[in-house]
Amino acid sequence: MNPPSQALLAQAHEAPIECEEFPADQVVTGAPRAGWLPLTTIDGLEVGLWEMTPGVVIDTEADEVFCILSGSGTVEFLDPSAPALPLRAGTLVRLQAGWHTRWTVTQTIRKIAVTPGEDPKK
Repeated sequence: MNPPSQALLAQAHEAPIECEEFPADQVVTGAPRAGWLPLTTIDGLEVGLWEMTPGVVIDTEADEVFCILSGSGTVEFLDPSAPALPLRAGTLVRLQAGWHTRWTVTQTIRKIAVTPGEDPKK
């Protein structure tokens, strides 16, 4: 059994995440970058940190539950259509696979996410 990693959890805001550019067909404005840092797997669910720098992208979502740790922006649900959701520290969101979204990040967002083992930035 592995010991708890309180040091890692305490540094969630500072843990280095390697970010890459989004594919050009996803970028609406700016030059946003995103990265994923896997932390652990629990019963087939992957838990990790995701970060996106300022800009606007469109995406097709995977199943995911996340909580914003820092940053700000909005996520718009295009299909199914729903009002834009403000993103800020403490916002908790459930995404469903196949939903089409538009992410507008005004201040670099960092979130902790739980997924069924898929890379949530794709």
